[in-house]
Amino acid sequence: MTERSAEFGATQLAEHGPALYRFALSITRDPHLAADLVQDTYLRAIEKQDQFRGEASLLAWLRRILHNLAVDRARRSTHEIVVEDVEKDWRDDAYTVDPAQVAERAQAREELEDSLVHLPFIYRTAVILHDAEAWTVREIAELQDITLPAAKQRLRRGRMMLVTALADGAERRAILKGVPMRCWDARQHISDYLDGVLEHDTANMVEAHLATCPTCPPLYAALVDTHSHVEALRDPNTVIPPELERQIRALIYEADSDPSPTAEST
Repeated sequence: MTERSAEFGATQLAEHGPALYRFALSITRDPHLAADLVQDTYLRAIEKQDQFRGEASLLAWLRRILHNLAVDRARRSTHEIVVEDVEKDWRDDAYTVDPAQVAERAQAREELEDSLVHLPFIYRTAVILHDAEAWTVREIAELQDITLPAAKQRLRRGRMMLVTALADGAERRAILKGVPMRCWDARQHISDYLDGVLEHDTANMVEAHLATCPTCPPLYAALVDTHSHVEALRDPNTVIPPELERQIRALIYEADSDPSPTAEST
């Protein structure tokens, strides 16, 4: 048996079932869809096992497969909000939300879950993995096979879309003249400011803007509150359903016992 095929033994694959299911559940928020994706992932992995080069861990490779399968399914969705529409709103200095309304909806798990579902999948995944699962932006970039700046943009846009979805049609109002920094200039830095990674001088300008702008502080307050509630979605006690685990093990052991060129001794 080759060294690479040894990594695809029944035991090696099966041990990742719980972690893979937890990952699927975190990004889909749907136990049935998560279970389907896990099974499809194992089928795809067994079919494509010769493509595993060992450059990343087996779990990371399985997560990449599952994520791509989930993206393919999400493309069929017609109820997602449009990122360009949301960013256009956030570019408008007069756009704001009622932070109390957003906070109230975010505190209700069903409302938060419903709003998350309306985010395009790649943006929802960035928010969930970063804010709920404590993934780094670099890990998200590697999962989605994009650059680090692109991953940061997806996180920023995802957070903005979530607030907009929670606000559900916030009213626009005029802003005062003379506010330091344009609203969009401040708002595009808010995500980094929230994470504490913004350059010092820029952070000071953002703070000055927030101190005087009548529309941006509610948006920032809503982002902070929403971020804390998304973070609370993380469930370290999530376990794979027994029936799904049984099906996975049956699938893996059946494939493992079936002779194939990749499993023969060299």
